[in-house]
Amino acid sequence: QVQLIEPGGGSVHTGGSLRLSCAASGRTFSLYTMGWFRQAPGKERELVGGISASGGYTYYSDSVKGRFTISRDNALNTGYLQMNGLEPEDTAVYYCAVGSNIATLSLGSWGQGTQVTVSS
Repeated sequence: QVQLIEPGGGSVHTGGSLRLSCAASGRTFSLYTMGWFRQAPGKERELVGGISASGGYTYYSDSVKGRFTISRDNALNTGYLQMNGLEPEDTAVYYCAVGSNIATLSLGSWGQGTQVTVSS
């Protein structure tokens, strides 16, 4: 079982940037697909995007494509979500997760979540 810790999060104004990190325990992080979800108050959980175990493939939802970048450093057991051009609609609790593949990420291990707030 991989345990995930998400320090960071924060508050920015519209157009600002934030980088979230996701630190994984154990030595198997490099074997898993990693992804990020978010959930805003009163809304369903949304898959933001994911990255394959090797980092060679990424997927992004249409709502963040071109603004957000997912990356990983397997030597550091850490994944990242770089968020640029933030909008108030991006305000949510963000969760990282690892799993067998992007389609089944929700069934894998999750971080505790971190709040991102974007004000206009």
